[in-house]
Order: sequence, then structure tokens, then C-alpha cells
Amino acid sequence: MTEKKRYLVTAALPYANGPLHIGHLGGAYLSSDIFVRFLRLTGKDVLFVCGSDEHGAAITIKAKKEGTTPQAIVDKYDALIKETFKKVGLSFDIYHRTSAEIHHETSQEFFRKLNENGEFLEKTTEQYFDVAAQQFLADRYIVGTCPKCNHTDAYGDQCENCGSTLSPTELIDPRSTLSGETPILKETTHWYLQLDKYEAWLKEWIDTGKVDGKQLHIPSDWKNHVIGQCKSWLDGGLLPRAMTRDLDWGIDVPQELAGSEGKKLYVWLDAPIGYISATKQWAADNGKDWKQYWQDEETALLHFIGKDNIVFHCLIFPSILKAHGDYILPINVPANQFLNLEGRKLSTSKNWAVWVHEYIEDFPGREDELRYNLIKNMPEQRDSEFTWKGFQESTNNELVNNLANFVNRVVVLTNKYYEGLVPDFDPNDAIIDSQNQTETSFHDSELLSLHDQLQELGEAIRKYEFRAALTTLMGISASGNQLLQFNEPWKAVKNDPQLVKVVMNAALQIVAALSVACQPFLPFTSDKLRALLNLPAIQAGELNIILDKLSEGTSILDVGHKISTPNHLFSKVEDALIDTQVEKLNATAAASAVVAHTPIKETITFDDFTKMDIRTGVILEAEKVKKTKKLLKLIVDIGLEQRTIVSGIAEFYDPAKIIGQEVLLLANLSPRKLKGIESQGMILMAENEKGELTFVSPTAGFGAGFTVR
Repeated sequence: MTEKKRYLVTAALPYANGPLHIGHLGGAYLSSDIFVRFLRLTGKDVLFVCGSDEHGAAITIKAKKEGTTPQAIVDKYDALIKETFKKVGLSFDIYHRTSAEIHHETSQEFFRKLNENGEFLEKTTEQYFDVAAQQFLADRYIVGTCPKCNHTDAYGDQCENCGSTLSPTELIDPRSTLSGETPILKETTHWYLQLDKYEAWLKEWIDTGKVDGKQLHIPSDWKNHVIGQCKSWLDGGLLPRAMTRDLDWGIDVPQELAGSEGKKLYVWLDAPIGYISATKQWAADNGKDWKQYWQDEETALLHFIGKDNIVFHCLIFPSILKAHGDYILPINVPANQFLNLEGRKLSTSKNWAVWVHEYIEDFPGREDELRYNLIKNMPEQRDSEFTWKGFQESTNNELVNNLANFVNRVVVLTNKYYEGLVPDFDPNDAIIDSQNQTETSFHDSELLSLHDQLQELGEAIRKYEFRAALTTLMGISASGNQLLQFNEPWKAVKNDPQLVKVVMNAALQIVAALSVACQPFLPFTSDKLRALLNLPAIQAGELNIILDKLSEGTSILDVGHKISTPNHLFSKVEDALIDTQVEKLNATAAASAVVAHTPIKETITFDDFTKMDIRTGVILEAEKVKKTKKLLKLIVDIGLEQRTIVSGIAEFYDPAKIIGQEVLLLANLSPRKLKGIESQGMILMAENEKGELTFVSPTAGFGAGFTVR
């Protein structure tokens, strides 16, 4: 595709309901920051926007848990997230908030426009309602068993275990997160975006990159898992999706619309519009035209996200933009997959995470070490893993022994031999290129090789292959080390001082190139290198200037330029520091497991309790339910009769080994069908912090049919 005049890069808006962990950085944020910093180095007009997502059920759930208000939650975590991003070197042009007035106005303007265009369908449907809480339940207020993978704590909009996007009514055994009760279905009216209307153009756009005959993107440039997830959704057929919710926290549906009372905009309508409102605020603050970035076809729009947001950024938000009629569509959505931690999935609820703000406190001045390790292990095409041992090894073996060692040797030797001045050398010092039989100066050969390596690094970044780009960066440093090691200037300085001048000049050019090339990955290290070399701050287009010089055989650092005195870039990470972090991780996870019990439900009366008919029973038969992982079909003797029970215990019990097991059974629970089998009651189980289930049983030999009271 032809080069665009400008770039608008967005990074997924983090929920303002908790701090950032390393999975966030490894997902959407470091990748977007590298890409933007590289664009700036190549002189591109680029705007980088992000901000806090301050609406949705996750905020109110957090507020209820902490006994405070949603506003207090978003104020607290917006400040923490913004400061954390700054400290770890994220270079947003603006970090905004969806609580801002301009965002509310922009979101409502979108809703009005889509409504005027006839894009919404007002529809009355049955949705889950919590009788105890007297509230309709938004997606995140409902949890249950995922119908795709049988994970028992899937949300009403998404299963975080398998990544499937869901609707609340698909959940098996749904329960309210407010009261823990099983919700009922109750009629309510909402505005639905008719996604089924857009299937044809969405398919063409995903498959070919074309819409209305215009080539908007190149499908082969998109990651396979992004295209695959989109096609899976499209192949399954899109359905209208509600763009409003019954909530008391969020952006109001425009009040002039009939039926708007008590309705809020769906968070996945309002949140991505946050990119637009952030752009508007940035433009107002800087005297720019925001429309150039959202409504001009000469702008390249890119969304950096995690894989759990693919559907929303590749199908739903593009549908909203096109339905509006005035906006461009993204040219790419380079979604990363998930980062795991020490062999387990990151889990905020179980406190199995490395929190970035705590890392900054525990490792002051080592922000680039974290960036380096997360980029090296970035989950670009598949899930990857962070380990503290791996962090230590990459820091010590690569940053200290390779990059820092090379730079330090160059600075030390330059100060020792030439009083810190870039040495002059004899340009006639030449070698023979054995392949082409041409005479090429040793120095020119080094510059051309450096040029090619920088080009290779840039190409990898343009393809969103940031791990490969980082490898190339470290390869440049390794080449510098090899240059020194092969020529041994500390020995040759006595017998061949002219050779040493050539070698040291070339080594200094490599360090100067590294000071620029490492900036997208290691911005704090880049600043240190510039200070070591007595060079000014990096300007827009700096990489282009260097490439032009190198291609012409011109040095980056002039002869006679004075550098500074030695100063180590990195220091080794000792075992004790790593041991402390591993102990901290295990201790906080254990503490979380101890305190993370399900809250006590609302008080009931004795009469409520007596309505439950709990009986002792004995399992007579047990077999797995076909095409499920967790369900067993049980035949239970309860004295008066035998009952068929479908129970989600297959992961914990072999059906052959529970014949004769004495159990407690809730006998007067309304029957319901699970996988086509009518379940006539519920076996009582206990669940620990790991999600493991065990029978709640009477004393052995108690027998079947007795009541529990």
C-alpha cells in the first residue's frame, strides 16, 4: 500500500479498576510504544492516544468489593495507571479519561447519529434480573459455566479461560455476582446494533482488505490469529448486539430519546470512542484539527490490543465507524496473545501477577530491564511466559555482558587513549572484498554493515515483529563486541596504533547508532547513551539522518567530538533479589487465596431456609456427558425415588469411583435441561480457592432419603 501522510496509533484503554501488571505491558502497550517511537525516529506524523476506561460493570463490581463509589475507584486507579505508564516510559501524546465531558458528548453524538441513520433496532427481550438486588444484570454481573470450555467462572460477555465471546444466556448455571443467586429472565427494551446487516462488507474487508472497491489494508500484513478469530465469528453469523444497558454507572443514552430513562451506553460502544474523544482533546490542547486523524483517508489508523479484544476492534468498532459514515477504518489491528507468569496464567483475582508499580518500587532505575525482558518474551503469535529466573538471565547475560560491556569498553578506551575525543584515522587503510574483488576500506565496510542491520531492524518493526527487531538490536551490539575482541585494541595500541584508531572510531559509530536504535525498546538507556556520547536529545527523523550518513559512508560522530566519562548502563541482578520476588509472588498469592472467600450472601429468614428440601442420597450410577469436560450424569437414590442429576464434577471425580458415594441433594430445585438431559436437583459440593470440588456428605452409612435441617 502507498505510504500514508500520518499515523494514528491507539493502545487499548485499560480498565480503571486496578493497577497494571506485566501482562498488560506485554500485550498492548510496549508493542504500540515501540512502533510509535520508531515512526517518530523516521520522521512520521504520528499521534499516540490512550486513556482510562472508566465505565462498565468491572468498575462498579470493584467499588462494591471495596465499599466505596465507582467515582472513587476510577479516580484512584486512573492516577495510578497514568503514573505507572509514565514511569515505565510509555510515550503517549495524550492519556485521557472516559469520564471527561468531551467523551460523554462524543459518545452521545455517535449514538444519535447511528440512531438517525436507522442503524439501531429497538427490541424487547428477556434479560437476566437479580431479584434479591432488584437489578438487571449487565454482562459482567453474571458468571457461570462456559458452554465452550466448561470453565466455571466465565463472564456473561466473555470466557477469560478460552477467550470465547459470549452472551449471558449462553452460560450454564448462571449466577449473579451481586447476590450469588440464580437470576431470572425479565423483559427489558434496548437499542441493538444490527451487526448482521454488515456481514457482507466485513467479510470482504477481512478477506481482501477492500470496502466499496477501495483497498484499505493488506490481509497478509495482519496476524493469523486475528484474521482467524474474525473469520470464526463471521462464519458463525453475526447477530444484533445491544448497545445499551440497564445500569446506574456509565454514559446516559441521550435523554431526548423515548425509553432512555435508566439506560446507559454499552461500554464497548463508549470505550473505543474514547480514542476519538482523546484525539479531540489533544487537538484542542495543541491547536490541531482532530478530523485529519479520523476522517482523512491519508491517515493510517492502527489499534494495538490483546487477543481478548479482537472481536470488538475488528468487527464491532469498525461497524460503528462505518455506520456513522464519516470515519476511516483501521489498516491493522496487531493483537498480541497472553503472557503467563511462572507456569501459570496471570490472575488478578488470585494475585498471581507482577504489578508494574511495585516492580518500579522494588527495582528503582531498572525500568528498561523489565521492558527488555517483556519485549524479548512478547506473545506476538502465541502465549508466552515471564519468569524471574529468565529476567535475571536476560539482564545479566544480554544487557550487562553484551550491551553494557561493549559500550563501557568503548568509552573507557576512548578516554584512555584519546582523552575522550573521537580519533582520526587513515582512510587509506583498506581490505579486499574477497567476493567482489573490490577494495573497500575497513571503516566503510563497518558502516555499511551497520546500515544494513539498522534497515533490518526497521523492517521487523514495520511488520510488528518486535522480538525479531530486538534480536537485531542486540546483534548490532554483539557485532561491536566482536570488532573489539577480534582486533584487541588494548594489545594492538602499542604495535599498530593506526589500526586501533580505525577500530575505535568504528566502535564509536556503532555506539552512536545504538543510542538511536535502542530508543523504541529501551528509552532510558537511550538517554544514558546520548549523555555518554555528549549528544543532544534525539529529534524526529533521527534514524533517517543516520541511515543517510551510513549509506554515504559518512560517520555519525565527527572526528574530534568529545564524549563523556564511563558510566555503567546496567548492573547484574543478584540471586537474593530474585529469590525475594519469587517469595513475594507466592506469599501474596497465598494470602489472596486465604482472604478471597465468596462474600456472605444477603440475610434470609428461617422460613426461607425451610423451603429448601435437602435429602441424603446415594449415587447408584455415574457416567460422563458426551461432548463435555465437566459434566457427569448421575442416578441418585434419595429413598422415595431415584433422581437423574447432571453435575459439573467430572474434572475431579472418576465416575466409576463414586458409585455408592453418599451425598446431600437439594431435592426441590426446579428441574432444568443441561445438554439435553433434565437434571432433577443439585448435589451439594464445597469449593476451595483453587476451584477444586469435594462432596458435602453425611456420615458414612447414614443411608438415603433422610432430610437435612
